[in-house]
Amino acid sequence: MIDNLFNFSRILILAGISFWLAIFLTPALTHFLYKYKLGKKVWRENAPIFAKLHQHKEGTPTMGGILIWGTTLIVIIVFWLLAQIWPQTFNQLNFLTRKETILPLGVLIIAAIVGLVDDLLGIWGQKKRGLRMWHRLFLIYPAIAGFGAWWFYSKLDWDVIQIPFYGILHIGWWYIPLFIFTIVATAFSVNETDGLDGLAGGVLAIAFASYGVIAFIQGKIDLAVFCGVIGGALLAFLWFNIHPARFFMGDTGSMSLGVCLGVIAMLTNAFLLLPLIGFILVIESGSVLLQLSSKKLRHGKKIFLSSPLHHHFQAKGWPETKVTQRFWIIAGVMATIGLAIGLLGL
Repeated sequence: MIDNLFNFSRILILAGISFWLAIFLTPALTHFLYKYKLGKKVWRENAPIFAKLHQHKEGTPTMGGILIWGTTLIVIIVFWLLAQIWPQTFNQLNFLTRKETILPLGVLIIAAIVGLVDDLLGIWGQKKRGLRMWHRLFLIYPAIAGFGAWWFYSKLDWDVIQIPFYGILHIGWWYIPLFIFTIVATAFSVNETDGLDGLAGGVLAIAFASYGVIAFIQGKIDLAVFCGVIGGALLAFLWFNIHPARFFMGDTGSMSLGVCLGVIAMLTNAFLLLPLIGFILVIESGSVLLQLSSKKLRHGKKIFLSSPLHHHFQAKGWPETKVTQRFWIIAGVMATIGLAIGLLGL
């Protein structure tokens, strides 16, 4: 009992440090983004409804995701260094471990750098928006996911999945394509959800908190702390990202957090709960795929006024804040259901 209270306190302390550090760093980041005019471009070709709804946001700085992964990186490195210098004092606050957090941290930073390049291409490009969807789905995401799959299968000897209310199932080398699919699908879904002020940030905060609870129950305390630190940074980001947004997450945020969330889902062996814990992510990406399929197979006919789904509701006249807040509520309710199933059936 005492150990659980200490570990829970550890999560709260480091999450709080992450939040306040991100708040402290935000003025410097926003000054840099505004000074060098690293603002969002609203592309009008092939998306007239989107352009009409979002033209007032053109010029708002993007790449705010730097605040999230940058804060996480600073916190984890600082407390690792302190633990090396004063182990008796800070060893309990160090949560950088090979078994639980090196891989999610590694993919977080790798994907963040790729996303940062994509953001810069979108800002500086005259005719291109940066990396195309097929670049992400068939090159970037699979490459990062492939590294993670190799790490799990070769380094951790991991080839099992946990099925709620059933138990462990050994699937051998099939674990590799399953891992890659999960990471690619999660990263793509987060990217599609990042379209309204505060939407992706709120949904991701709920998802990371949920997986933090699962990790804590499983005894993966360092991973739970890692989720808490990301959650704290996400809340600080949301402070400035809620409508009207001071800056946007950008691909450096959505890409890195999507890949990282997928890896954490696999590391907790609770990836089958992702459709519930990340319910909004699923319906957002699903609406895009349905829209594209309909236009392709039905000679340009659309299912939604605009996709992803949040743009459809905007086009129907819903205020942006109403869409975001209702999606947050749905995300919270579905994540609660996912957690309940996970705690009862894992």
